[in-house]
Amino acid sequence: MRTDRPVMGWNSWDCWGAAVSEETVRKNAEFVAKYLKEYGWEYITVDIQWSEPTAANHEYHPFTELCMDEFSRLIPAENRFPSAAGGKGFAPLAEYIHSLGLKFGLHIMRGIPRQAVHRNTGLLGTDATARQIAKTASICAWNTDMYGVDPEKEGAREYYESIFKLYADWGVDLIKCDDICRELPHEETELILISEALRSCGRDIVLSLSPGPALLEKAELYEKTADMWRITDDFWDEWRLLYAMFERCEKWAPYVGRAGWPDADMLPVGALRQDYNKDDRTKFTEDEQKTMMTLWCIFRSPLLIGADLTSCDSFTLSLLTNKNILGMSKLSRGAKQLFRREQAGSELCVWTAECAEGGSYAAFFNLGEQPLELNIPLSELGISGCELCTDLWTGRKVCLADTVSCTLMPHASAAFLIGADCEN
Repeated sequence: MRTDRPVMGWNSWDCWGAAVSEETVRKNAEFVAKYLKEYGWEYITVDIQWSEPTAANHEYHPFTELCMDEFSRLIPAENRFPSAAGGKGFAPLAEYIHSLGLKFGLHIMRGIPRQAVHRNTGLLGTDATARQIAKTASICAWNTDMYGVDPEKEGAREYYESIFKLYADWGVDLIKCDDICRELPHEETELILISEALRSCGRDIVLSLSPGPALLEKAELYEKTADMWRITDDFWDEWRLLYAMFERCEKWAPYVGRAGWPDADMLPVGALRQDYNKDDRTKFTEDEQKTMMTLWCIFRSPLLIGADLTSCDSFTLSLLTNKNILGMSKLSRGAKQLFRREQAGSELCVWTAECAEGGSYAAFFNLGEQPLELNIPLSELGISGCELCTDLWTGRKVCLADTVSCTLMPHASAAFLIGADCEN
């Protein structure tokens, strides 16, 4: 599947780590359906270790027992996902999410469960066993659940085809495949096998690759095999990580929408890390959150909410429902960093893009530690003449003579549509 716009949705990791429950997923899906669906948010993704009965937070239990069927395929832990009882898997949860007009996503680790290899369990559609297809030297550096799969071994393709057919039967719409994106070129053949098996499952399923940073020299391979791929390791609510994202986005901008979507990772807004502290909220300031949303949208990264939406406050809701800012995610074309320079004792970064419906986008970011008074000639943005301008965050419309003027506090941003009207 190749999406015509970046994926928008919610993912359980930032709040619940490995310990998300069916009740939490349903409640967040209900919030998305009620308040966010009309703005384009649609995917609800259960992240890592949904087969682990004792998961409690973001920390993994090494070499823990996972729930698995007779064909070496992981299945949901019924104590956490009770509707999976009786062999139903995620089908009932996916059906409920679909009934809300939304789509269901699921995290997987590449490879085959280590416990399947140790027990030498069978595989569907072949006489080969788990031990015979395992690549035991290929292991994840941060999680002990899986061994890699050797694509050259008989039964490897059947194994991957069997898990994706199972997910298709459940009604999965997105697969987030982990421990694969930055593992290239060592696991390149396994990625190709994963992609081919998924594409043959009989259902259109988005393939997302994690974790980053993705390798620029492998961009064409990502484009051939996946729909989106992470350009960063896990992104959290720290200014240094947001600051670093500008350079990552600049490098990946030429590949956006060409045959997939470079992914700047989840939006750590609102209530986070709820498995540790129910009072934990994003450490980003309001200005920093607006800067993040502005960059993600003009760049056209996939947008995945990390918040516990059942604790959503008015500011977080305003971030996620600003039609003008979200419009950049749909309509921005050819986005690029126009320049980045020291200015007035601070650091100014400017991004521009064409709008598919007319006019030009311009986004201004103060990446430094001092306020900036900006007076940027339209000619410096490649625009001439008097132009209608919409402030995308406020919706305010003005007619520009020849200069964009604004004040930016440290870590703040401003975004405009210039030369066309904009529906607020």
